[in-house]
This record gives sequence, C-alpha cells and structure tokens, in this order.
Amino acid sequence: MAEAHQAVGFQFTVRPDGVDLKLSQEVLKNIYLSGVTAWKKKAIQFKNGILTGVYPASPSSWLIVVIAMMSSLYTHIDPSLGMIDAIKENLPYKVYMQVQTRAVVSAILFATGVWLFFIYLMRFTLKTLLSYHGWIFESHGKMSTCTKLWLSLVKMISGRRPLLYSFQAALPRLPVPRVDDTIQRYLESVRPLLDSKQYNRMEILANEFKETESTQLQRYLILKSWWATNYVSDWWEEYIYLRSRGPIMVNSNFYIMDLLYMTPTHRQAARAGNVVHAMLQYRRKLERGEHAPLRALGTVPMCSTQMERMFNTTRIPGIETDIVQHLTDRKHLIVYHKGRFFQVWLYIGGRHLLPSELETQFQRILNDPSEPQPGELKLAALTAGARVPWARARLKYFGHGINKISLDAIESAAFFLTLDEEPQGYDPAKVNSLDIYAKSLLHGKCYDRWFDKSFNLISYPNGKIGVNIEHSWADAPIVGHMWEYVLATDCFHLGYTEEGHCKGDMNRGLPCPTRLQFQISDECQDVIETSYLLARQLADDVDFNCYLFSEFGKGLIKKCRTSPDAFIQLALQLAQFRDQSVFCLTYESSMTRMFRDGRTETVRSCTSEAVAFVRAMEDPCATNAVRLALFRKAAEKHQNMYRLAMTGSGIDRHLFCLYIVSKYLGVESPFLKKVLSEPWKLSTSQTPQQQLNLVDINKFPKYVGAGGGFGPVADDGYGVSYIIVGENLITFHISSKFSCPDSDSSRFGQHIRKAMIDIQALFKPENNNRTVENGKYVHLENGKKHM
Repeated sequence: MAEAHQAVGFQFTVRPDGVDLKLSQEVLKNIYLSGVTAWKKKAIQFKNGILTGVYPASPSSWLIVVIAMMSSLYTHIDPSLGMIDAIKENLPYKVYMQVQTRAVVSAILFATGVWLFFIYLMRFTLKTLLSYHGWIFESHGKMSTCTKLWLSLVKMISGRRPLLYSFQAALPRLPVPRVDDTIQRYLESVRPLLDSKQYNRMEILANEFKETESTQLQRYLILKSWWATNYVSDWWEEYIYLRSRGPIMVNSNFYIMDLLYMTPTHRQAARAGNVVHAMLQYRRKLERGEHAPLRALGTVPMCSTQMERMFNTTRIPGIETDIVQHLTDRKHLIVYHKGRFFQVWLYIGGRHLLPSELETQFQRILNDPSEPQPGELKLAALTAGARVPWARARLKYFGHGINKISLDAIESAAFFLTLDEEPQGYDPAKVNSLDIYAKSLLHGKCYDRWFDKSFNLISYPNGKIGVNIEHSWADAPIVGHMWEYVLATDCFHLGYTEEGHCKGDMNRGLPCPTRLQFQISDECQDVIETSYLLARQLADDVDFNCYLFSEFGKGLIKKCRTSPDAFIQLALQLAQFRDQSVFCLTYESSMTRMFRDGRTETVRSCTSEAVAFVRAMEDPCATNAVRLALFRKAAEKHQNMYRLAMTGSGIDRHLFCLYIVSKYLGVESPFLKKVLSEPWKLSTSQTPQQQLNLVDINKFPKYVGAGGGFGPVADDGYGVSYIIVGENLITFHISSKFSCPDSDSSRFGQHIRKAMIDIQALFKPENNNRTVENGKYVHLENGKKHM
C-alpha cells in the first residue's frame, strides 16, 4: 500500500485537545516541483514567443537601435527629423517628468517604432521573396543566376537559428489560380480517359461554366483568399474529413510502421516505455517551438501549423459534422490492454516519467489479471463505425456520471496506447508478414484502437510498434516527422540494457495505473455491437499486399537522369493498364506547405503522355528507343504537373472550393457536380523519409523504416503508398477490397514489380535497339527483326 500512502497529501485526527495535522513531505515536494516546472515552462514559452514574434529580427537588435538613438541625443544629431521632439511634446503625464527623462522616453519610443517598422519591412521582403517559385521549375542540378541571387537574399534575411514557427508570418498565401487555367488543365487531364463523345460533352459543360457561373464564384473565392490565411484548408478539413458520416477506420485513418529490420528490444513494456518517453520529449520541444522548421533546399521554409495539434487532440463526433478538440498541457495517457482502459500519469515531481518508470507502469498493466467490465471490451468500436450512431451514443450514454468522467479522460489524453496481444512485424520467413502487420495497424480488431485520437501508438508483444493516425488534423509528413524523431531517440539516445529493459532504476513507489470505470447499459452494448459488426465487415473486406522492391532503388533511378517519383508513377500507370486493361483517374498527393496553412494538392498522374508511353510498352512493334523517348516526355510532364501543384496552380483544390462556394450561393453547376463525382480508382501517395536526417542510413542500413499506408479510396480501385528508402529499396503498401472481383492487391503488386523492371531495362544501352515479344527481347536492325 505504499503507493496509496504516498497519494495522500495530508492526514488529520480530531482530538479533545484540538486537531493533529500531518503533512506528507513527499507530496508537498512533488507539488512544489510541479509548480516550478510549470512556471519554467511558461517562461520558456514566453521567451520563444517573443523570439518568434520579432523574427527575423531579435530582441538584441532592439537594444542596438535604442542605443544608437540615445547616442544621437548627446551628439545633437536628430535622425528622427523632428519626430522625437513631437513625441516629447505629446507624452502623457509629461508635466511629471523632467526634461531629460522626456527626451530619453521619446527616443526609446521612436527607436522601438523604427525597429518594428524594419521587422515588418523584412517580413514583407521575405514574403515577397518566398513567393518566387522559379527555382522549382529548373532542371535538377542546375541553378540559374537569378535563383542563386534569390537564394542568397532569402538566407540573408532569414537570420540564424529560427524556431519552429519563426517563418509563419512571412509565408505567402496560397494564390487562387485563374479559372481559365484550371479548366484548361482539367480538360487536358481527362482527355486520355474519355472517348471523343464524352470529351466533347465535358468540354461543353466546362465552357458553359466558364462563361456563366465561374465569374461570380471566383470573385467570392478571391475575397476569401484576401481574408483567410488559406482559402482551401479550413473547407478541406471540414467537408472532406469532418462532415464525412461514414466510418473513419480504413476510409480515412492511415498508419506508419516500425523499423523494417531492427527491433531494439523484444520486451513490450520496455519498448513502449522508451517510445512514449521519446514522444514526450518531442512534445516538450513542440510546445516550446524549439524544433527546427523544415526547409526545402535547406532554405525555403515549410508551414508548421499542422504540428500544433499533434498531441492532446481528439476528433469529437457530431450529428452533422465532427469537430477537432485540441487541449493544452495534458499530463496523462490512456492505455488499452485486453479490453481494459487504464489511465497512466506521465509526470511526477514536475518532470516526465523516465523510460524505466514508464516500463514499470506498462508492465503492471500487462500483469493485471482483472477482467473487462460489461461492455468495456468492445467500447472503442464506437469510434470505428458510422459517425452519427457514435455521436448519439456519446450524448445519450456518455454525457453524464462515471461514463462521462472516463470518456473525458480518454478524449483529453495526450494520445492513446494499445498494448496488443499478437506479435507483428516483418518476417522474411513469412510471405505475408507485412500484410498482416499493415492490417493490424490500419484496423486491428476494430475495438482495440480509439480511432478518434490524433494518433494511436500500438505496441506488440515482440517489441514492434506502429501508429494509427486520424487524418483530419494533419497529413502523413507531419506525423512522419515525429516518428523519425521518436525512432532515432529510442535507438540511438535512450537505448536498452543487455536484458532488454529501459535504462535507469526501477521506481516501485509510483502510483499504479488507474482503471477507468464504466456503467454500460444493455441498450448501449447493443449499439456498440452494431458498430463493431459494421467495422468488422469493413475491415475483413480490406485486401493488403506490402512488399519490398529491392531490385534497385533511388540510386539507380537517378543515374537514369529521371525523377524517382515520376519513374514510380509511370510504373503504376503501366501496372494499372496491365491489371485492368483500361486507364483510370489517378490521384497522387502533393503538398502545398510552402504557403501559409497549406496542406495538399492533387497531381493527376494519368496524362496523355503517360498513356502514350504505356501503349508503346504494350506495343510489340515499338522499339525501346521510342519507348524511352516517350518515357522521358511523360516523366517531364509529370514533374511539371507536380511542380504546378506545389506552387498553388493545381486543379482539384480550386475546383473543390468553387463547388463549396456554389453550394453556399445555391448555384447549380453541372460541370462542378460532374468533376466532384469522378471516382479516383487509383489513389497514390509517397511517404517522405529522412526529413530530419537524424540517422545516416548509409552507415546504419538496418535502421530504416517500412513506411505506411492507407485503405482503398474506391470500392473497385487500389490505394498505393510507396516509400523510397535510401538508395536501394522501395517499399509498396497496396490496398483494395476483396468484395471487388476485378481487384487483387497481390496481383497488382506483381504488376508493379514487373513494370519497374521493364522500365529500368529501357535505360540499358544494349536494349535501346530491341523490342519485346512474348516476354523476350528481339533485336532490330534498320527497324526489322533480327532473330
């Protein structure tokens, strides 16, 4: 009972001669340390807030300006051109000041005004410079004199050692493209997918829209772009994510895997202890804004807004729309194990729990023999099913009493941890080990993840880990940034003992984790079971194929003088055609974080150039020289489209926002309705790697991540996530649905593998005058076959 004794702050006994009061020194010490830590944290946040607020200047520069201005008083030089004297004459309470005091105060006020003016001037200059995107359209490895000059100016104004949010005020706003340009690009993107009759019909709809509704809708959109920091992001979050009433499990949430080859320890509690501690370190730096901002070319800053809601965040269900609830300074974690929910406090004495202390807490949960309460086992299935039943159940059954207290503890937690019961991870001896691992991370048992939390950390009995992420608050690169930090900290900074435990002494005096209490009625249990059955049906329908493409990687592709992303996207188009015998609308996610509050844009990868290349690959009469020329043309087209998307000249976000405006105004647009209803049968995304460069993967090749993936977007299509790992490995995460008779993730994976190899073969000099027949090369001489 030592823990219970320490939890009591004071005791008192009533006696005939008075009250005997006994205070616990240990608890008072912890209270004192907690207060010191809280004030220290506020002081650091205040300091960093000032540094960010005056960036790209610094507080010391204010002192320099003040000293310079004060010096002018003694040299009888007035750089203010009389403004200091004017301030002196208009100072309030000047009658109570001496002449010299008024002069000093006036000089300080004028110096501060000059200093603030130069801060805003530098910010405006930096924002203007960052609006230049010519550098992104230049050939790789080549930089024009104009870009070099621009880069030097950006570096000079950016200053030294910026904090995470230093550049936010200097980032340009996402521009609204011209309607004519967007429609032209749209028609160009659908031309290879439509026959002449369909295309002519779409062209008529587009021209009618351009000549009628577009002007009014565009005017409102431009007005919003002037008022809001980003004309897309808030509507994108609300209408694409939060207003969706279907299950977010599989359909929205995504996952990221652990290290591919390495498992630092096989002790579940120890691995969870180190990883949770590393996450707390990351959160502390995030709250203080101490992470370095991500910068393209090491200079061009990316927006960091999405990172603010990484921790202490939950998606709250609603009848018509959900909301994202973000809290500050949450000090506890919720842990799920074998149907029980536990609350674990993350602080003691004003500090984070050490890894060894967290290991102790998690091991206590693993050793706890108690049974779930009635209805507790599958409670989290409510977050896996449809949103409206969950919203109603939350109001009816969890809006008061002990259930509300426990639900508040879950929703206000820093994040959610599941101590899983089945080992997962990559096992070369098992053909489908990554497939099972992916499904476990994506949906688990449908009731052992709280899918509404910003992210769920999943810990497996063999030491493997992973995360399931709710998508509305951020995109994959944001979580990937945190995940890289956590894995590097876990393996290279915290480490483990020879027995696999966390380093440090065990603290047996910690208060035990607390079981959350529920009183779940039979009626509520029926609602939970209904939600579970819906989620189970959805999860069982997901077909996953994850595999490692190790024949070659980014290193060889770059030697072919082409973009690795364009290479893979064209391989996906070739694989799609071989798998389905038709081309389809293809979605590739691109980021727009060079703009304030930027998120994503769509790259429509199925272009006319890509179609021409694929047809040439399937034409036995086409030479490899012709195929290679078509490949380079298609790759250049893809790269140009990707660059346009990154620089705010994409297609889909503009049309999406025009559609939202039309709905607000009650304007019916057949063109926009048709565009927004088109299915994305092939949805693709590249998961970024090495954002932080904390680990040299050439020196530590085993410490590479396996990337992550997502569920299929269309019922009859594929979802493909690919990760370029180092120079010699690419991992693919392919999803589809068993209920679709025409799709097969494993088959599509084999098509991707063969497409990658076939395209790479085009770059071999000895193959440039060869064609393919029946899967074999045939030499050509003067355009004729030579056996």
